[in-house]
Amino acid sequence: MNTRNHLAGQTKRFYLLLIFCLFGAPSFAQGLKVAVAANLQSVITVLQKDFKQKTNIDIDPIVGSSGKLVAQIRNGAPFDVFLSADMSFAQSLLQDGFSAAEPVVYAYGNLIICSTRNIGFENWERTMLTPRIKKIAIANPSVAPYGLAAEELLKKKGILDNVKSKMVYGESIAQVNTYITTGVVSVGFTTQALVKDRANKTTLYWKLINPAEYAPIKQGMVVLKHGETNPDAAKFYRYILSAGAKRIFEKYGYRVK
Repeated sequence: MNTRNHLAGQTKRFYLLLIFCLFGAPSFAQGLKVAVAANLQSVITVLQKDFKQKTNIDIDPIVGSSGKLVAQIRNGAPFDVFLSADMSFAQSLLQDGFSAAEPVVYAYGNLIICSTRNIGFENWERTMLTPRIKKIAIANPSVAPYGLAAEELLKKKGILDNVKSKMVYGESIAQVNTYITTGVVSVGFTTQALVKDRANKTTLYWKLINPAEYAPIKQGMVVLKHGETNPDAAKFYRYILSAGAKRIFEKYGYRVK
């Protein structure tokens, strides 16, 4: 009896192995890991929900500064798609063989100056030089494109050197947002998405910076090598470029043209 059961077990395992070899592994959901620039922290949850409703596909967003996400990708992080805060980080991954195709612009970011206090934004350049402004938050320019844009703006206004001692650097725009909304800093430079986020209950005063005063923040998307064989990555890529996703980006303060 035991011998018969043993033979039956072996036969069953043989046929399971044969099926596996002929048809491949069972079609379990692969999952979709998306590296997401920190400025998209609020909007990605809306995009995630909309994408799920349209495709029944879940995504796993990993949020961080673009520079740090690139470093993780270079070190082997198994991300499928990268939504960068600019094109240069996405382009560098293509040049170094970490992506499958040319990156594309999916949105243009808007820089704002923002505070929990009404500091007088019409003459903010002058106000920044006064003792009233003790701390100014920007994202680390070496890893965060919005920080680079803020630094460029201050340089163009001729006040960068004068306010250097007041500057507080966040490792991502998400950290800058925390500094602003908690009042840790007098003022900060961030993405317009912060004031468009309905989840943010803090009263904020802000001014949109003229986009002509800093280089365009072209946010780039690229499918990574790890996502080449994942069909869900291609679906998410097409979704981000769709009219529905563009409407969501616009609602959160991005430009799509």
